Amino acid sequence: MSTSAQELALQERQTDKDLYSYQKGAIDKIFTSFEEAPEDHHLLYQLPTGGGKTVIFSEIVRQYLKNHNKKVLVMTHRIELCKQTAAMLTEFGVKNKIVSSKANLEDQKEYACFVAMVETLNNRLRDDKLDISDVGLVIIDEAHYNSFTKLFKYFEKSFILGVTATPLSSNIELPMKDNYDELIVGESIPDLIENGFLSEAIPYSYNVGLTNLVVGSNGDYTVQSSDDLYTGADMLSRLLQAYEERCKGTKTLIFNNGINTSLYVYDTFRREGYPIMHLDNTATKKQRKAILKWFKETPDAILTSVSILTTGFDEPTVESIILNRATRSLTLYYQMIGRGSRVLPNKSTFNVIDLGNNFYRFGPWGEDLDWQRIFRSPSYFVDHLIDDESIEENFTYEMPDELRAQFANSENVYFDIKKAYIQSVKDGESTKVILERSIEQHAKICTENSEDVFDALILAKELGDDIDHRIERYTKCISKSTHNFVAWLKDDYRLKLRSFLRENFDTIYEQIHGHPPPEEE
Repeated sequence: MSTSAQELALQERQTDKDLYSYQKGAIDKIFTSFEEAPEDHHLLYQLPTGGGKTVIFSEIVRQYLKNHNKKVLVMTHRIELCKQTAAMLTEFGVKNKIVSSKANLEDQKEYACFVAMVETLNNRLRDDKLDISDVGLVIIDEAHYNSFTKLFKYFEKSFILGVTATPLSSNIELPMKDNYDELIVGESIPDLIENGFLSEAIPYSYNVGLTNLVVGSNGDYTVQSSDDLYTGADMLSRLLQAYEERCKGTKTLIFNNGINTSLYVYDTFRREGYPIMHLDNTATKKQRKAILKWFKETPDAILTSVSILTTGFDEPTVESIILNRATRSLTLYYQMIGRGSRVLPNKSTFNVIDLGNNFYRFGPWGEDLDWQRIFRSPSYFVDHLIDDESIEENFTYEMPDELRAQFANSENVYFDIKKAYIQSVKDGESTKVILERSIEQHAKICTENSEDVFDALILAKELGDDIDHRIERYTKCISKSTHNFVAWLKDDYRLKLRSFLRENFDTIYEQIHGHPPPEEE
């Protein structure tokens, strides 16, 4: 999309009360369902993060109150969303009251619209402090969270509208199709990008071995096993490398799966002199406000966080998202990346760095998913996610650009361990020959790019990630991968590579160049 077309799209809504054409179309579909369905119908509406769900349901509230002699209740799951929703409703001319734990509800008859957090609302209803006898419409923001369903019993005669970016329940045991009668799918991410309403994600993936991660009872990876992996020196180094290669000089959000990991990330980047802050759910309101203000106002700022910014956070100037974690939650995957998708006149793309094999697991962000099928058959979708072992079987190591430049004289630096293993089995050879041939190939590319054996040995030290990848592939092939054995093999490989170079450098050099290496002066 051209810059001028993008600017026109951004200008299409002159004020917060004007709507884009696709938003008007969604409202028409939802009101058609109102008119045709029974009064206790449960409707779910899906629209990607950044598409303007709050704008849509605020206009729905305005029109509903104008044409119906009943009240509206909007439910959220977080205080930030509660306040944002109340503010948006006010912009649309809807007088509303937040049902907080401290709110005085003696004046509730003066209001036709209430906004409440689910837990607070549950307490108020249980204590019979809120009159809901005339609530005709209930709107549920971020409806994929299951905390809302316990309140449905209070609204047996109300039309319920759930809105979400991902119509897949946060608990696979409680599918959304059990609580909603119908799904309306809104504009897709590709269409929103094409028409200039969302920025396009530019993906970069760094292969990570995840087979030591543990899946917890909630179906996602545990914080403890994630911390064990992502606080390691290798992963912190890889994160820093990925940032410097792809995101340096951009405003960056880093998502982690544990406070401990995020603090390690903070220390790592701070030592390198980068402007970074850490935020998690233990921060006070005052601290959170100060950190987000700093992030907004600081050029090239980095904010490392733990899930807290996946909903209710809108900072259009974010230019890079780093997934420094793995997740098995499609919803979380879309929420995290969506934080970078807001458009600005000078921003039509944003970077996404994946350090958790999430692209392999879910496909590219922005892929046109069949949400109707996911809504109807969530178990089928979850059961057919690619497991980590299968993902890692298809990994191929790619040298970072900076390292590849040091091997510029080598046409090919890749060695296919799996292919070599299959060939060795066919030929009836010992699998040990695979690592011997790998060492020979490493020695060859080191020699191709060196003037003497000392240069070659220095280059060999730079091959650590490649060596580790080859050893991990090899141990999977031979089905022997205890931690101690893998660690020993990695050390042994490095020793043998250095020894092979010392003994054979002159010979390899002559084979490559047709003459012995130059004599030292």
